[in-house]
Amino acid sequence: MYPEQIVAPMKAELTTNGFEELLTSADVDNTLNKQGTTLLFINSVCGCAAGTARPGVIMAVNNTNKKPNRLTTSFAGFDIDAVKAARNYLLPYPPSSPAIALLKDGKVVHMVERHNIEGRPAQMIAANLIQAFETYC
Repeated sequence: MYPEQIVAPMKAELTTNGFEELLTSADVDNTLNKQGTTLLFINSVCGCAAGTARPGVIMAVNNTNKKPNRLTTSFAGFDIDAVKAARNYLLPYPPSSPAIALLKDGKVVHMVERHNIEGRPAQMIAANLIQAFETYC
C-alpha cells in the first residue's frame, strides 16, 4: 500500500476536477450499480497515469457538453477494497492500472486499459473518451 502523502496530490488532481472518490467496496457497489453513465478512473502512481491518463481524462470531461452522470475514481495500491470491488464490474477486462471505464446502467460500454494509455498523448486519450461520451452519454 502506498503512503498517503504520495497519493494525496494524485487523488486531488481528480477530485478538484469533479471526480468523487470511491474509497470502499460499499461506495463502489452503491455508485456503479446506479442507472445512467459513470466514468470510473482507476488511478495509479505510474508515469503513464501522471503523464497522460489523468490529464487526458480531465481534458475529456472539461471539453465536451456530453458527460457521464457521475465521475468517479479509486486508487490502485491505496483504495484496496474499492479497487478490488470495482474490478468485478470491469470483467472480463483484466486488472489494469491505470484504467478508464465508462459504465452505463452498471455495465462496461467503453474501456481504456493501460496498454491503450502507454505511449499515447493526453489529447489522444481525451479524444477517445469524448467519442465514447458522445456515443453513450
